[in-house]
Amino acid sequence: MSHPSPPLPTITRLASVTVVRHGESTANVHHARALEKGDTGMPPESRTEETPLTAKGERQAAAFGRWLAGVEDGPELVVCSPYLRARRTWEIAAGVYGERGRAVPPVVVEERVRDRETGVFELHSRPAWRRADPVEWARRERSDPWTYRPPGGESLADVALRVRGLLGDLDAVAVGRRMLIVAHDAVALAVAYVLEGLGAPVPERPQVANASVSTWHNEGGRLVPGVWNSTGHL
Repeated sequence: MSHPSPPLPTITRLASVTVVRHGESTANVHHARALEKGDTGMPPESRTEETPLTAKGERQAAAFGRWLAGVEDGPELVVCSPYLRARRTWEIAAGVYGERGRAVPPVVVEERVRDRETGVFELHSRPAWRRADPVEWARRERSDPWTYRPPGGESLADVALRVRGLLGDLDAVAVGRRMLIVAHDAVALAVAYVLEGLGAPVPERPQVANASVSTWHNEGGRLVPGVWNSTGHL
């Protein structure tokens, strides 16, 4: 079999795309502790959409706002996840941005940049998931991480499909504009994959840090990467 050709680049008229993951949430803390201690309990929130930021997450959001205020060419349009942790991240960052004399750009709340849906295992940590359904957990462990879809949920490939559609729509309605996407780790990974081009290799799933920044800028009609998962501003 011949070697695959390089990816066909994604052509776009957007000036730039910046993706920031939301600040630390209470669910992030719960899941980290569950992994460390093997705790199978559930967090107090009843829906992942309602998971709030921690005090640390709010400080991270403010730090992102200060960083953004120092960027010469700031965003001209913000696309934000409808989930509370993302909306609160932008609310805090926008407040800091405005306090520093910058014009706060308009924001569109868009469901296509919501977090990956885990279906019947919503809000489950890994230990809780394994205890709730060991058979399904074993299937997950055997499956390709990119295409595994939990019952009632999404695969990472599904997230990339909706992100691809969104970026295509933005190319049509936001020509020449600088975009900021405030969202989740799966969305950041999907943006990187889509912008790599058609035929790009399926990415491994690196950890995307809370309040980290990833950037792409337009060179000759293609958005090329600047920084990935940067936390130097925190």
